[in-house]
Amino acid sequence: MPDKNLKMFTICSALALFLGTSQCMADDRVATIVNAAIEPVMQQQQIPGMAIAITVNGQAHYFNYGVASKENGTAVSENTLFEIGSVSKTFTTTLAAYAVASGKLSLSDKASSVLPQLRGSAFDNISVLQLGTYSAGGLPLQFPDSADAPDRMLGYFKQWKPVYPAGTYRQYSNPSLGLFGYLAAQSMGASFDDVMEKTLLPKLGLKHTFLKVPQDQMGLYAQGYNKDDKPVRVSPGALDSEAYGVKTSAADMLRYVEANMKPTDLEKPLQQAIATTHTGYYTVGDMTQGLGWEAYHYPVTLETLLAGNSTPMAMEAHKVQWLNPPRPQTDNVLFNKTGSTGGFGAYVAYVPSKDIGIVILANRNYPNAERVKVAHTILSALSK
Repeated sequence: MPDKNLKMFTICSALALFLGTSQCMADDRVATIVNAAIEPVMQQQQIPGMAIAITVNGQAHYFNYGVASKENGTAVSENTLFEIGSVSKTFTTTLAAYAVASGKLSLSDKASSVLPQLRGSAFDNISVLQLGTYSAGGLPLQFPDSADAPDRMLGYFKQWKPVYPAGTYRQYSNPSLGLFGYLAAQSMGASFDDVMEKTLLPKLGLKHTFLKVPQDQMGLYAQGYNKDDKPVRVSPGALDSEAYGVKTSAADMLRYVEANMKPTDLEKPLQQAIATTHTGYYTVGDMTQGLGWEAYHYPVTLETLLAGNSTPMAMEAHKVQWLNPPRPQTDNVLFNKTGSTGGFGAYVAYVPSKDIGIVILANRNYPNAERVKVAHTILSALSK
């Protein structure tokens, strides 16, 4: 029996004496499904370590594979900290939606009315919502090197000229979503890092999620590996915290997924914030754009999910069809988000109406398509 299943077997053997065998049979079924999906992709993609967390009908399941660091051989656990790249954007949008629910910010505000330093620029005519949905007019995927620093990014925004009329095209963009988060923090009267780490994360009950990993938690911080198998971790940049800066564990990410699926235990403004991030603002093909989260009617085909998480979707501009009014979360919707840094790859997907969700964290940046295939396989099997 593989080591990773020995602990589960021992626990199940003990529990069976007290609780019967039904729960252990369910755990065994989940383990069989997950192992069959994960082990081949780890080998094919040469991924040193992965942490998988799954919730099914309120029951959490954790599956840990490989090592957090090849240098010291530390095993991955559900508490290992991974960089989650652009999955961070869903935290940023939740913070902004919390500012809206708290009366500090309006999605219809013009960006320059929130940040006076932008007055006289293109942002006099670009709304907060357009920044949060990548539809400001063609902001690029990344800052140019000359502007990729905190003290230069405002100068870049002041001189930037739109490629398209605001609100007409989706162009996936770190500067766009990053500025969205920056404006949210400005509206709350604090730095983004402070308001995220001292307000939002505690309210979500997340104790091992960080923008800057504290020294006493560095032992849990996985080492990432790039395509050349060199050890790397994310570097600072302009609006890095807002766009791709979160480091977290599979256990905390599963709590976050469960909060998104069943927010009723949270305070009212945070419930409203989550509802705002789950609202559909426009469509591009089969994908409905929320704030941070991207949504699909469920059940969804693998081909549809792959198209929505493809390189063309991330790199090219796509004409949008706005939903007027915006569409609140409906039944049978899958929400998802991918995220990558130079040495890490993450994917999160959940279906609130089915009470099922998955977190996939890895310390290598491997193709989005492989993450989506694994998640689709597992969710489809567990939904039967």
